[in-house]
Amino acid sequence: MMRRREFLAGIGSTAAAWPLLAGAMPALAQTPNRVYRLGHLGNSAASEAFTRQITLPELARLGFAEGRNLEFDSRVGGPDAILGLMRELLAARPDAVIAIGPTAIAAAGAATRTVPVVAFGADLIELKLAASYARPGLNVTGVVILANELEVKRLSILLEAVPEQRRVAVLTSAVTAVTAVGEAAMRKAAVGLGVELLAFSVAGPADYPAAFAAMRAAGAQALVISATSEFYRDAKQLAALALEARLPTVCEWADMARSGCLIGYGPNRTALRKRTAAQIALIFGGAAPGDIPIERPTVFEFAVNQKIAKSLDLSIPPAVLAQADEVIE
Repeated sequence: MMRRREFLAGIGSTAAAWPLLAGAMPALAQTPNRVYRLGHLGNSAASEAFTRQITLPELARLGFAEGRNLEFDSRVGGPDAILGLMRELLAARPDAVIAIGPTAIAAAGAATRTVPVVAFGADLIELKLAASYARPGLNVTGVVILANELEVKRLSILLEAVPEQRRVAVLTSAVTAVTAVGEAAMRKAAVGLGVELLAFSVAGPADYPAAFAAMRAAGAQALVISATSEFYRDAKQLAALALEARLPTVCEWADMARSGCLIGYGPNRTALRKRTAAQIALIFGGAAPGDIPIERPTVFEFAVNQKIAKSLDLSIPPAVLAQADEVIE
């Protein structure tokens, strides 16, 4: 396991450009008296909250502040509404749109090939919205989360924490194709790890109780909650259902351990959100999104909830606890 350090060889290649991009910020020319318009598209109030808490203050530091020379227009909605919301944003003629999560990114890609889009989450190459990480080439750049590799990493961490559990459930989203790709990566890894993987798909919160009942009926002993913004939004509900089902869980972000997951493991969200601000500032300064490298995480956070472990009568190995950035007592 790794704590706050590079994950996977070669990932730091794109991140090496970060100081160069950040250093270029003060040199960007701003048009006097111009007001820049930034649209935001997401599927939860949490996605907008993180943009307001992290991205907008960083943009202000870089010279683009609400109330002075920046207008922020946000739309939040579910899968059925997201494309229409993106079209509403485009009607306001934004200078750039930040799209959070696979559903929003796919909607942004479907709605425009001209307005600059800064994406946070899904792999833009897999979505056919970019030609390469180094030179995306179209109207979309942003930050990817390495979903496939991280799903495998989370499965590995979960098995280190509960080594006796060999039947592992995976909760996936029926409306987010990315989770199916992550499931495939975990299935391949499970063979080498000697565990049986049991997949359960849900379309929304109404399906959660039935999915957990099916996990219990199938004899699942542990659970990977796949990386989606919907599951992050519903973390407390899912963690409560998992505790009721006596299933130790691993979730996508470290702070999900504070919502009741046994383990949270993922990139440092603050660092990545600040990088999207740097990319937006470059676009406002005249750079083409297709020339701005797509960035990948290099710093990761790992949290363990010992209260949940005790509720499940689990003893987490000391070697696992020693690697955690946060142990919640």
